[in-house]
Amino acid sequence: WFRYAFPGTDEIQLPGSLQSQGYGDVPGPSTPWTGDIKESEWNKSKYAPYRLADNFKMPFWLQPERYYKGAAWYQRTVVIPPSWRNRHITLLLERPHWETTVWVDSRKVGSENYLSVPHVYDLSDSLTPGEHCLTICVDNREVVDVGINSHSISDHTQSNWNGIVGILELRADPAAWIEDVQVYPDMKNGAANVQVRLGNRTGKALPAELRVEIACHGERVGSVTRPAAMDSAGGRAEVVISLNGRVKPWDEFNPHLYTLKTRLQTKVGNDEAITVFGMREATTEGNRILLNGRHVFMRGTLECCIFPKTGYPPTDIDSWKRLVSRCKAHGLNHIRFHSWCPPEAAFIAADELGFYYQVECASWAGVGNGQSVDGWLYDEADAILEAYGNHPSFMFLAYGNEPAGPEGGAVYLRKWVSHYKQTDPRRLVTSGSGWPHIEQSDFHVSPAPRIQGWGQELKSRINSQPPETMTDYRDFVNRYPNHPVIAHEIGQWCVYPNFDEINKYTGVLKPKNFEIFRDFLDRKQMLDQAHDFLMASGKLQTLCYKEDIESALRTPNFGGFQLLDLHDFPGQGTALVGVLDPFWDSKPYVSPEAYRTFCDAIVPLVRLSKRLFTSSEALSGQVEVSHFGPADLTDATLQWQLLDAEGRALRQGVLGPKTLSAGDLHPIGAIHLPLFDLPAPAQYTLTLTIEKTRACNNWDIWIYPDAVNTEASNDIRMAETVDESCLSHLQNGGKVLLALNPARVKTDVQTGFSSIFWNTAWTGGQAPHTLGILCDPGHPALAEFPTEYHSNWQWSELLQQAAVLEMDALPAGLRPIVQVVPDWFEPKRLGLVFEANAGNGAILVCSIDIIENLPNRPAARQLRYSLLNYMRSDDFKPKMHVDLESIAALLKKPTTIK
Repeated sequence: WFRYAFPGTDEIQLPGSLQSQGYGDVPGPSTPWTGDIKESEWNKSKYAPYRLADNFKMPFWLQPERYYKGAAWYQRTVVIPPSWRNRHITLLLERPHWETTVWVDSRKVGSENYLSVPHVYDLSDSLTPGEHCLTICVDNREVVDVGINSHSISDHTQSNWNGIVGILELRADPAAWIEDVQVYPDMKNGAANVQVRLGNRTGKALPAELRVEIACHGERVGSVTRPAAMDSAGGRAEVVISLNGRVKPWDEFNPHLYTLKTRLQTKVGNDEAITVFGMREATTEGNRILLNGRHVFMRGTLECCIFPKTGYPPTDIDSWKRLVSRCKAHGLNHIRFHSWCPPEAAFIAADELGFYYQVECASWAGVGNGQSVDGWLYDEADAILEAYGNHPSFMFLAYGNEPAGPEGGAVYLRKWVSHYKQTDPRRLVTSGSGWPHIEQSDFHVSPAPRIQGWGQELKSRINSQPPETMTDYRDFVNRYPNHPVIAHEIGQWCVYPNFDEINKYTGVLKPKNFEIFRDFLDRKQMLDQAHDFLMASGKLQTLCYKEDIESALRTPNFGGFQLLDLHDFPGQGTALVGVLDPFWDSKPYVSPEAYRTFCDAIVPLVRLSKRLFTSSEALSGQVEVSHFGPADLTDATLQWQLLDAEGRALRQGVLGPKTLSAGDLHPIGAIHLPLFDLPAPAQYTLTLTIEKTRACNNWDIWIYPDAVNTEASNDIRMAETVDESCLSHLQNGGKVLLALNPARVKTDVQTGFSSIFWNTAWTGGQAPHTLGILCDPGHPALAEFPTEYHSNWQWSELLQQAAVLEMDALPAGLRPIVQVVPDWFEPKRLGLVFEANAGNGAILVCSIDIIENLPNRPAARQLRYSLLNYMRSDDFKPKMHVDLESIAALLKKPTTIK
């Protein structure tokens, strides 16, 4: 095969991938995917139509149009000019996937298996002037066990593509050349330590002169010229350059960049290298991460190599500037690259825009077991530091994600972390994202500080406790007095699929998963509600993220958080966890500006012990400001307002002025507001605005009357089950409020207040299984219960004391007054409140507990009052008829109706 030409071969365009150009097999039941499949889910009968070869659709990730895993040979003729004789010739493959082997004519040159950096081959001895056949074999099988779910190789996200993208070039340099330049900023002394590695293929020692110049914003600020000694193989030189004038530090607010020009002069030719770097110093102090001596709070998201149009990451700067800009527009200041490392263009974009990166060594695997990955991780990290180490955006380095191995990977990673802390002090190093928490790490990335963790289900804070804005993670942080803690993969709050998104997939990856979910919903005759499900669940998702992020912001000396995720994760079962779609476009329910009110460099906060009040109570809150902006705020004045539903300020006040130093959480003052003279029931919004800044934030609260009449009138029968008494009352034309005990409702669907965590297919069905409520706030049944069309905090306690009614067996046209947005894997028609004609009368069914402990449950008391008022009115005229046997069947032990 490596002879001069293949007989009958096809042509292909490089840079590019095989799959994007129509090569490979059509995916089907026997496709050897790279990545775990939940067989227990995949083997369910509902997927049987999609497991067929002629209708194959994968529900767990985006599906490529073609699939190929194995070796592929790329070959072309090159003509080397006479001027390249005796020069240093290299072949650079910027981003191949994965292992490459290179031949010139019939001579094998070598192999490389980096995932994170260009593959570079020295072809000086092979490419003599004239015509040659250059052959590159690319093998995208798992050549090293980095973990099949690693986003560097997995079909869950970027796809396991085969090819070469980015720069693909042959280059000729002088016989003595600049091999590498690394710049180590010295902030204390206002200098740059420049370390240069030189190459020499002349076979003999050479005298040389090295000139190093540094400029900032086009102005030269330092230069050094000195001799450089090279032996027959090359040499090294170290140059310290003092920067003239005041050093301009690099950070997220002032991304000042310096340009280093290195020139090498020898008798066999001259060479030049341009290096861009930033003057910055990353350190820690106790629990704090410091950048240039100032405390920074890391507000991050993950990027898991999700690029649906190509199936691989972009290598152009503009694409990465768009991505980084989207993050900054949502108030974030860093990205964690989960088990992969981006190409050079990503670093350039972040350098220029002022953005931080956590880079990982392309692995999610077991380490310390004596397997090849143990040595490979050192080779990969060395290559990453050499290729990208000068970029100021490269702030953090980790082995990868959630390691396994002896002591959870700690035995291996203690040495690995210690080695790279000594090797390159320009960034902070940790073991793995998630764990282990080892003394050697500069900081920890921990899954503990978040409002819902893996396996907590309905016992999590958001699903078991009343709503408040008090809780923070200071107790957890204090366990690690010498290590900053960044919260690992917080959020994971899902939203219903946006089926309008399907048309955006015009590239190599197609949303066959969305087509399956759309089919499921259509079969349940609810496809017309898809957009409403998206909007209602999206509002709940945003609310969940707000509480997650604010809990982190109000924690003193916290290192920060990393969201999972700002945009959707299309793999691992389809995790629709983003307020952005996989193309980094906004979804219709929240804007970047709205998101930024609770996620930004400067955020006003208030600590409220509760969100639901009665008229005899007072709202008391402690106001704070999380200030990690560019400079101190002098004479900062905060205005607070209590707004009604029409946006009118019914109460307002001012706190301050105060001086707020940058890099801290500041107490500001207290708000105390008696509520007796405010209309109730009603929803209000407390707002906080820092004058002369864009910082503003808001919190919804509810005020209910201290007492309402919750007794039924003579024509309304209150019942807790369907029995003969209930039937008799209905047969005589009466009205029944069937207030069910949630424990008696027959359902496998567990509901809580929050939306679904990650997704039910990949978590083994972890609860909750629902995505909040959907209702018409103008429905007369809710006239005395202030609500929007979606979940908000007044529904929290109600949903914690409820069971969903599975209504698929009831007439198809019957839509609940209070519906529950279902899991897209199991889109059942679910309700909490519905009405129907039954017998000769009318019934309203409620599966929220509106019976127990009403004096201490103002929302439940008010909901019951609203439902009874509706039933007393002339508006109570249900349109659909349902037989009582069908209603009784909603219970675990239905009463037999004769």
